[in-house]
Amino acid sequence: MSAKPFSFPIKVLPADIDFMGHVNNARYLNWVQDTVLAHWRKLAPADEVASKAWVALKHEITYRKPAFLDDEVIAETVLEKIKGARSFYNTVIRRGEDVLAEVKSMWCCLDADSHRPARISREVAEECFGMPRKASPAAE
Repeated sequence: MSAKPFSFPIKVLPADIDFMGHVNNARYLNWVQDTVLAHWRKLAPADEVASKAWVALKHEITYRKPAFLDDEVIAETVLEKIKGARSFYNTVIRRGEDVLAEVKSMWCCLDADSHRPARISREVAEECFGMPRKASPAAE
């Protein structure tokens, strides 16, 4: 079970276009980062946003179709799970009904001051991000 999807509009800029006339593949990773960070900033409490930072640990991207200048693109991300200081996201980048790219990514939450891994509290995960409550051992 995952949390509610978060949508992030993307404007394709001239700087995004490569020598082949479409959006450079590396730019999709920037879009994923922009989307995941916007998701965090929108839903997390202000004190959590101020005290935490994020770094990417892993991206697995499947490119489906190219994007072009002036395309209206949307990135939709879902926080699939949180495990310790790591968060696992699935992001789909679309132009209308066309899927342009699918990205699975893993991120590490850091304490903004020490830069050491920092866990997201269960309360923040459940209340702000809609992560499912863990079943108690008695309920199993």
